[in-house]
Amino acid sequence: MSAPASSSASLPAATFARTVLGSGPGLALAHGAGSSAVGTYGPILDGLAARHTVVGVDYPGSGHTPRSAVPLSLDDLADQLVAAAVAEGLDTFAVSGYSLGGPVAVRAAVRHPERVTALVLTATFAHHDQRLALALPIWRELAGSGDRDLLARFLTMMAVGADALEAMPAEQLRQAVGFTAAGIAEGTPEHAELASRIDVRDDLARVAAPTLVISTTQDWFTSTRLHRALADGIPGARLAELRTGHLPMVERPAEWQALITEFLAGHGDR
Repeated sequence: MSAPASSSASLPAATFARTVLGSGPGLALAHGAGSSAVGTYGPILDGLAARHTVVGVDYPGSGHTPRSAVPLSLDDLADQLVAAAVAEGLDTFAVSGYSLGGPVAVRAAVRHPERVTALVLTATFAHHDQRLALALPIWRELAGSGDRDLLARFLTMMAVGADALEAMPAEQLRQAVGFTAAGIAEGTPEHAELASRIDVRDDLARVAAPTLVISTTQDWFTSTRLHRALADGIPGARLAELRTGHLPMVERPAEWQALITEFLAGHGDR
């Protein structure tokens, strides 16, 4: 495939650590706050890579990317995501953004429209509502305190959907909290701080790529109101519902993967 015209924003050197799997049409992955590419997409990575060349970056303080000493920039994260995909030989590609990765994906599509062929936005937001505005400083303060167990209990309470949470026996719940504590990224305070500043509402009308918004209907972090506002703001966007909390990769990974791959088969795989 010949290279597209120059991006509307120049690309930096690709410096973020990245995960690369599979072959086929390109798919760049933007992960959630406090996680990493593998932490967010791990349960569906092999399924996505069966049909796509998957490139996922790790934000500063996640995976093998060093923690940042300065506040994070949404433009920097978006440009690094695109730069990583280009560095792996992908001229054009779809972008999947989860939670914090949603605004990253939107900004990538607006800054590099000739490269992004489709968007899939899951459990995400264009701007915080009152609930998210309350939750993010708590998340940041707990992450900065070093009390991983307390942070893990807060995250489990907020992120796991009601159906899945109530179905857990006490021992499984204890194990889930422990697993969450072990996986918390060192850069979580910076991720939460960035999330509190995000506002991509003015970007939405400029998104030209076909877009699927996946609404996690039992989500306490990002509400269905935020999901619908995102879909309403992007021209021609489709809205799909998934009966989970904020963690579709844990609660319904096969259904989440199917929504992504089926949409991309019809819109982004070229």
